[in-house]
Parts: sequence; structure tokens; C-alpha cells
Amino acid sequence: MAAFVIEGGHPLTGAIQPQGAKNEALQVICATLLTSEPVTIHNIPNIRDVNNLIQLLKDIGVKVNKQEHANSFVFQADNLNLDYLQSDEFVKKCSELRGSVMMIGPLLARFGSAVVAKPGGDKIGRRRLDTHFLGFQKLGAKFEQMEGRDVYEIIASRLKGTYMLLDEASVTGTANIVMAAVMARGTTTIYNAACEPYLQQLCKMLNRMGARISGIASNLLTIEGVRELHGTNHTILPDMIEVGSFIGMAAMCGDGVRIKDVSLENLGIIPDAFRRMGIKIKVEDDDLVIPRQRHYEIQSFMDGTIMTLADAPWPGLTPDLLSVLITVATQARGSVLFHQKMFESRLFFVDKLIDMGAQIILCDPHRAVVVGHDRKIQLRGGRMSSPDIRAGIALLIAAMSAKGTSRIDNIEQIDRGYEDIEGRLNALGAKIKRIN
Repeated sequence: MAAFVIEGGHPLTGAIQPQGAKNEALQVICATLLTSEPVTIHNIPNIRDVNNLIQLLKDIGVKVNKQEHANSFVFQADNLNLDYLQSDEFVKKCSELRGSVMMIGPLLARFGSAVVAKPGGDKIGRRRLDTHFLGFQKLGAKFEQMEGRDVYEIIASRLKGTYMLLDEASVTGTANIVMAAVMARGTTTIYNAACEPYLQQLCKMLNRMGARISGIASNLLTIEGVRELHGTNHTILPDMIEVGSFIGMAAMCGDGVRIKDVSLENLGIIPDAFRRMGIKIKVEDDDLVIPRQRHYEIQSFMDGTIMTLADAPWPGLTPDLLSVLITVATQARGSVLFHQKMFESRLFFVDKLIDMGAQIILCDPHRAVVVGHDRKIQLRGGRMSSPDIRAGIALLIAAMSAKGTSRIDNIEQIDRGYEDIEGRLNALGAKIKRIN
């Protein structure tokens, strides 16, 4: 087990570039299974979850060639070992990686069957797969959980297009169903579809491969099935969650930080959420500049009531940034209520912030009130453990702003979503050391 030792109180200054988007990478890498032709993907982040998925594809026979540019890969799924999907080794690897669930749609579409384990990932409450399986079922697939194993077997000789209303706007569920439907017979209509930028990117990539998807960027997708897809080139967007994390770091610890090439048009409400916390953000071309924030004051609603920030499906505020926003609020002027609607265990990390001196009232598993210190009381260093990716980065921000030295254990969780985070932040002036 690795850990970070952080010496707090060092201001950050300089420029930093966000990595490629983790969530998009998991989707588009799985989409390479839909064709036997080469697919080139650029700006792939070098992080644990993505690397594990790439290894899974190699294990079933996908040819993966790294290009001269460190973040570009060519995938070719022309000779797969489908028997490996039944192996205990494959099942074990899938159980440790939630992104593996998005292999089902492509395998089902192209080969008529898929065997995928109950996926792992963050321990942030129940994350059901019903949306995925109900979608496959509506397309004509039959599935069952294999007795005695957390393994799902799904079979369909040829999927058939249909109309479906998703029970929730699940991002991975929508992506999985879209990838299955692109080669189904007839037309598929998906209502209440997720419409995040990463889902839009997947649909645009599939269209370049020969798919016929319309309604991109809306919650109503229409997919005309085709017999086969071909290769393409695709570039992954900057990671909006990392951009938001860097905004939070710059607000808490920065002395002038530039976040480069953020793809502003795909950030949605994220910059405004930080502005509601009183954070000053300048836009220069496609960069965000966060000046030193001596004080930042949380806004109130127009009627004077306390500010509430709640997560919601796109174009609402992503739940992945609530942990960062909560940490930033601990040093704001004023109070704010955070309402985590989409997951039931993601706020439990706040007890670690409370131990560091933050004033937070955890109302229930979904709501917390933060009373800001207005920088009058500095957080104090401590020892803590990262429960999930996003709480991990929030605790790292808290430790960087704290007085004294902190230690964060279980940083493998942070590595799942952030590439060489200590090296990149140390280049800005942080003092973070990785130990085993």
C-alpha cells in the first residue's frame, strides 16, 4: 500500500495541463471492440483504471500498440479469444474494475454474447446495473446471473432495434446500450439518455466509424443499426473533473495558477459552481486563470437564503466534484448546504475534514452543511485514508492547505483517476512525497 506525505502551507503557482478524461477513455476504448479494423485514440490518460481496462482488452486478444506520442494508442480487435471471457482470471479482473461493464455492449453487438463479472470501483454506495441489463433485454438479449458466481451471461444472436425509456439517465448505461444498438437490426430510440460531453464524444466517434446516431447532446437518441463498423481516429477531451479539482486547489492553495486547454465549452456549470463559492476565475482563450484568493465569499440566493449546491445529471453539477467543493467551502466566508442526491455514501469522508478542524454538520448520508472559516482558522494536518477517487483528491487539497504534515493512505484510489498527480503538483510548488 502506498501513501502520500504532504507538507502543507506551500503556495501553488504556474501552469498545469489537465489529462485526458478518464470517463470518456473507458467508453471509447471499449468501443474499439466493435470493429476488426484499427482504431487510434489520442490523449489517453496514464491512470490505473484505464491501464487495467487496456490490459483486459489485451487479455482477450486485442492488439494494442503504443504510439510515439506517449498518450496515443492503436487498438485492433481482429482476432479475439472469446473463451477467455469464461475464465476465473478474467472474472476476477472485471470484478476490480467498474469500467469493464462497458465491454458488454460491444461484445453483444458484434459477437452475440458476453460474460462480465459484477464490476468493482469506488465504494460510494449502491451503483446498480439494472439500466444496462434492461436496455439489453429490450434489444432482445437474454441474460442471467450464473449460479454461485458474480458473473452475468448475456446472449443474443442478433439484437433488434426498439424504443426504450431509461429508468435513469445513467452515463455508463447509456454508453453501453448505444454501443449495443449501433449494430442492431432496425432503429433504436433511447429516451432519458445521458448527454454528458463524454457520451457525446462516444457517439461522434461511433458515427465516424460508420454508425448512424442522431440527437447527440440531447436526452433523445435515435440509432439506425448498421451491419458493421470500421476504424477511425479519436481524441479524448480534457478531464472536466480534473479541471474542477485544479480550480479547487488553486482557490485553497494558489498564488496564481493557470489551467491550460480546458475545453471550456465542455465544462458546463462547473466554473459557475465555483463562482457561487466566491472563487474568482478568469477566462483567457481556452485557459482558466485562478488568481490568489485572499478571501472568497459564498453567495446567497436572491431571496437571501443559504446557498445550496446539489449534484444532478448533465447539464447539472457532476457529483464527482462535490467532495472538492466541500473542501474549498471550509475556508470560505459564509455557509453552504451540499446535497449529494446520486450516491448515498459519498459524504462520509467529511469526518476526516472535521478531524482537521473543519466546521461541517453531516445532516444525513446525503446532506452536509459547511460553515467556512474565512481563512481565520487553518486546517491542521493529520493521518487519513482515501475512501474513493474523488474524496482522495479532496483530502489531498485539504492537506496541501493545512498547517503541518499530513499522511494519506490508500492512494491507489487517487491513482485510479489522476495521472502522476504528485509530480504535476510538486512542479507548481507543492511538497508531496510518495512512500510505500
